[in-house]
Amino acid sequence: MAVPKQKQSHSRTAKRRATHKISAPSYNECPTCHSPRRPHHVCGVCGSYAGREVVATGGAHEHDHDH
Repeated sequence: MAVPKQKQSHSRTAKRRATHKISAPSYNECPTCHSPRRPHHVCGVCGSYAGREVVATGGAHEHDHDH
């Protein structure tokens, strides 16, 4: 089993970890309603994906009832 002969310096460790930062999520314009949405995700406004409606939006939901 390979074991390092010397301790790795703080500078070298920091250089390696410098690229581990988190990046902001990217957004694209929905081709149907032109609102911002994540790439490869169903649009939350119009419910379309790949040019067709996948999720029904608007109106009352059948599982929302006033008791």
